[in-house]
Amino acid sequence: MSRLGGRLADAGYRTGWRLVPKLPSSLTAPLFSVGADLATRRDGAGVRQLRANLARVVPQAGPAELDDLTRRAMRSYARYWHEAFRLPSLEPKEVCDRVDISGTEYLDAALSEGNGAVVALPHTGNWDVAGLWLVGHSGSFTTVVERLEPESLYERFVAYRESLGFEVVPADGSVSFRLLLSRLRENKVVCLIGDRDLTRTGLPVTFFGGQARFPAGPARLAASTGAALLPVGCWFSDGGWGLRIHPRIRVNSRDEVHPATQALAEVFAADIAAHPTDWHMLQRFWVADLTGEPGEAG
Repeated sequence: MSRLGGRLADAGYRTGWRLVPKLPSSLTAPLFSVGADLATRRDGAGVRQLRANLARVVPQAGPAELDDLTRRAMRSYARYWHEAFRLPSLEPKEVCDRVDISGTEYLDAALSEGNGAVVALPHTGNWDVAGLWLVGHSGSFTTVVERLEPESLYERFVAYRESLGFEVVPADGSVSFRLLLSRLRENKVVCLIGDRDLTRTGLPVTFFGGQARFPAGPARLAASTGAALLPVGCWFSDGGWGLRIHPRIRVNSRDEVHPATQALAEVFAADIAAHPTDWHMLQRFWVADLTGEPGEAG
């Protein structure tokens, strides 16, 4: 992102967090939907990539159905941002009362063992709402945020998530990894987005029939500490949000990190297939798309 682009983005987010909570949701929610529809019709690079990604997720979809899926996925993405701008001004209990959650027993069992829990989610639904629910259920947790430019934009996102009760650390490699290890050894929860590898050094996995790369961090943390690795699905419902905590993926040694990451990909794929329009992936994702060449499933 250019310096000017970064400043404009920072100004836009600042305006969103200041203005949207002051206006009635009955006015702002339709405006975000209209904006999503306009962006879909404009058919920019992100929309085209989203459509291509959905074509892999729903391979049986014809052109008309794929167009409709893309339009609804853009509306879902706009809903995420609308909610993000409003969340800090809402009462946490009001939000959590609208969360339909299953699988809490897996999280409770993990923490009762005393080794912490690594919660891994894909870019689906509203993961900030999932975090808000987690704060209410288990207390503050630790998560990692990509360091953005300019610094003011990064600080704005950190302040947003800290206002929801999260402990936020920058994605600074070994430093953040050591802190996450420490939190797990304190029997706390670490929450990570687990479906997008930002380093290009992730582990190869089979995902919707093609090769993708997933970050190794969630499984590595579990293997290093004995913490439970818990996949979580997150999607939108008409009146709120759906969350599902899945059973623990066992990973007891470094040799099991790769198979555990593949298992994580399979759980994510099942949830995304059930709610394809809530997967907010507007970037190139599969190895074949990143390299321009077919990739073998790993």
